[in-house]
Amino acid sequence: MSDFFSNLDRRWIFLVMGLSIAIPMLMGVVFPEEPSQEVLDVFNAVEDLEDGSNILMAYDYDPASKGELEPMAAAFVRHCAEKKHKLYFITLWPAAIPMLQKNIGILNREYPEYTYGEHYVNLGFRPGNEGVIKVVVTDLKKLYSNDVAGTDLNELPMTVNVKNIQGMDLIVNVSAGTPGTKEWVQYAATPFDIKMVAGVTGVGYTPLVPYVPDQLAGVLGAIKAAAEYEEAVLQNYPELRTNPATQEGLRRMGPQLVAHMLIITLIIIGNIIFFMDRKRGVA
Repeated sequence: MSDFFSNLDRRWIFLVMGLSIAIPMLMGVVFPEEPSQEVLDVFNAVEDLEDGSNILMAYDYDPASKGELEPMAAAFVRHCAEKKHKLYFITLWPAAIPMLQKNIGILNREYPEYTYGEHYVNLGFRPGNEGVIKVVVTDLKKLYSNDVAGTDLNELPMTVNVKNIQGMDLIVNVSAGTPGTKEWVQYAATPFDIKMVAGVTGVGYTPLVPYVPDQLAGVLGAIKAAAEYEEAVLQNYPELRTNPATQEGLRRMGPQLVAHMLIITLIIIGNIIFFMDRKRGVA
């Protein structure tokens, strides 16, 4: 057995690894997830708001990061819609405009009672990076006099009386980098005491941990946290389980779990072979 594994063509390992990823993906395998306390902190920040609260949906990511961030962005939208919150979509990234449109599409398809201008609005993109935040915290309409369709904000019921984002009950930021969560914390949430939660990529998670819980009520890190957040939403709104789209993050965890288990198994086998060969004087 030791000789078999020692002389095994590595291409067989590549094949098995490929199958361990492909099969769960094709079968849509979903493994149980238990939301961590950190994920529940994010969930509760949305859940504990009164129905119909004002939420700034700041989505700062592009297609390159959608694998990690799209499931949590969609879960935020569905959770807010279940709570009937009013959603103000905005982005600091020009490439994120399609991401806003895709998430707004969830409201159009799944929540027909949501009316544009009354329950949600797409403010879109303005150039200036963090400079945009510095303006909208004091005078939103100085930069955003109209929405993405060119409609005057004074003509929309949900924006006619909005002076700035200080009146938001919560900022939800999904970010893939700069400008993103750090800038929203530094120039909006902290100086103006606006409650905020975030969802970020795996590499962006660690630098934000020191902001929790004082400057951030909670932060989701990568697809694992996205899957846990989906599970938290599904546990509280079980009727959503009939919609396969609500479990995208959970499905993406399946291939990761199987592949990681395979890697651990191969590491264990490799170490067993090493010590067996050393005992026999081969190594």
